[in-house]
Amino acid sequence: MFELVIEHLSIETGAGSFDAIASGPEDGRPVLLLHGFPEAAIEWEHQVAVLGVNGFRAVAPDQRGYSPGVRPEQVSEYTVTHLVGDVIAIADSQGWDTFDLVGHDWGGAVAWWTAIEHPERLRTLTVFSTPHPGALKTALQTDEEQAMRSQYMRDWRERSTEKRMLDNNAHALKQMFEWRIRPSHVEEYVQRLSEPGALTAALNWYRAGRPDGAADKVSVKTMYVWSTEDVAFGSFAAFETEKWCTGPYRFEMVEDVSHWIPEEIPEAASSLILENLG
Repeated sequence: MFELVIEHLSIETGAGSFDAIASGPEDGRPVLLLHGFPEAAIEWEHQVAVLGVNGFRAVAPDQRGYSPGVRPEQVSEYTVTHLVGDVIAIADSQGWDTFDLVGHDWGGAVAWWTAIEHPERLRTLTVFSTPHPGALKTALQTDEEQAMRSQYMRDWRERSTEKRMLDNNAHALKQMFEWRIRPSHVEEYVQRLSEPGALTAALNWYRAGRPDGAADKVSVKTMYVWSTEDVAFGSFAAFETEKWCTGPYRFEMVEDVSHWIPEEIPEAASSLILENLG
């Protein structure tokens, strides 16, 4: 076992101040980890600690809308362009010319787009759950099952979503985690998203619409990890992702695990990240 040593940071950027957790030596090889919805940086608590113990400098921020210091009100401030811009701004603020990028769920989508738009900044890419955006687009157009799985993305744009998720002691929000992750994390996520404006900010990621440009192929060394019990992303998009990666590519399929891979099987997820970092 290792001792869980986590620092709490405030990262200043032009967009505002991002809260973050971190571990490892300041001069360690940098790794940035991006959380999904409806989570926060503590999704990566185990991975950040493991990376730190292994000599990496691991940083996981509460992303735009989740950090109170970067919570604009306009939906237009939550486009993929802004989210990718935050990744680069955070890396710049840390003095990282190149870094390894890890993402899950929405953080995975942002990680893919960062690799598409700024491949020169990344050493490796590791994505959990979320397929390449080009693969997902193909799946939505040709796979009826994926279209059904993704209906929630459209439903959540409705303005009644916040009330529905937080009603009855946030029952709907808690239910999303399928009782697969530790209750203390679920309670913290619910508490954070119950703050005034927080859930609206998180849902604005869905409301901001699709990126302007078409998704290109990724040249960065990539590992994509998909779980067979994922309710959001089916096998079509998962297997299609390889077609969108031109660099070294590794696909890992984990059996009998839900969408919440980094928290449901933290040790295995940490090991996979370390393997891709090489």
